[in-house]
Amino acid sequence: MNDYRFGASWSGTAEQYQDYILPLVSRTFALTIPQLPGVLRSVVANAYLLCRVADTIEDEPALSAEQKQQYEQAFIEVVAGRQSPHALAAQLEPLLSNATLDSERDLVRQLGLVLRVTDSFNATQRGAIERCIRVMGRGMHHFQREAGAEGLATLPDLDRYCYYVAGVVGELLTELFCDHSPDVAATGDTLRRLAVSFGQGLQMTNILKDQWEDRARGVCWLPRDVFARHGVDAAGLAAGTSTAAYAAAQSELVGVAHAHLRNALAYSLAIPPRETGMRKFCLWAVGLAALTLRNLCRNPAFKSGSEVKVSRSALATTMMLTNLSIRSDAMLTKLFDSIAGELPLTPLAPTTTTSSIATPQIGQMSLQIH
Repeated sequence: MNDYRFGASWSGTAEQYQDYILPLVSRTFALTIPQLPGVLRSVVANAYLLCRVADTIEDEPALSAEQKQQYEQAFIEVVAGRQSPHALAAQLEPLLSNATLDSERDLVRQLGLVLRVTDSFNATQRGAIERCIRVMGRGMHHFQREAGAEGLATLPDLDRYCYYVAGVVGELLTELFCDHSPDVAATGDTLRRLAVSFGQGLQMTNILKDQWEDRARGVCWLPRDVFARHGVDAAGLAAGTSTAAYAAAQSELVGVAHAHLRNALAYSLAIPPRETGMRKFCLWAVGLAALTLRNLCRNPAFKSGSEVKVSRSALATTMMLTNLSIRSDAMLTKLFDSIAGELPLTPLAPTTTTSSIATPQIGQMSLQIH
């Protein structure tokens, strides 16, 4: 399969295509997903790839807001098995611009292969994936329609956005983990209570890291009310801003992300120690996020995400220490504290750790594909 070229016919199995394309669309998940046990590895990889298709639709600048809504609704129908993935791919792929990566374009083109893997899962797994794509697709479109360089209005708006793009993924992972292991299912109540916060901690870290790249394309996901409280006009910010007021606002948001990562740590430790693969999957991601927040705090006037990117050596060391401590809650907590101890910590509102956020009512504009 090494001689495969994007746009060509795939000669291997659907599972082999999934393994091939995953590292091309996400280096991070290509690192963490293989830590998962057995069949769960394939299910989570498949779910991620489907979420990436939803992202591709919403991020495509050549599509109008109406087209995005129509194609997201069509994609939801495809994942639910009610419309043809081949027909959707044939209509959507030619509309993608050069702003979409070649690997993402190929993922859309080969959507039928990805759905063939989905069809092999049990009813609980398929149902969890379908729900995630439905909530994510409709929620993302709601916020993409309102997106602008001025930012979101309030911190609760950021909470809702993070729920649709990441909190719902935390819920998905929880259902998949519980379905895979009766021992994990026994801790399901705790996991479900923390699942949304687990996702938000990772997502907020990415939002803070990528804020200047987002602004360059006319989008900001940061809350205006937090900046206004510190006397900063969020709409007028420029890369490399180094004022004390901006630093204070960013510190508050880093503190919110840190608080969610504390919950993400608790989520990870609620997984029984014998489930080392699931723990590694979660804790490697939590460790990477905590290291990123630490870099943000050490370089508040950064101009691009690359300036606060975690070095390979720091990540490798954190992964190694995590693996050595994987069965010890006390050692894992100490490791997290050694990374995050210098970070600010902002108390969370009670609703930001639950899935009580309602899906917005969005018109059911359905694109019929044949």
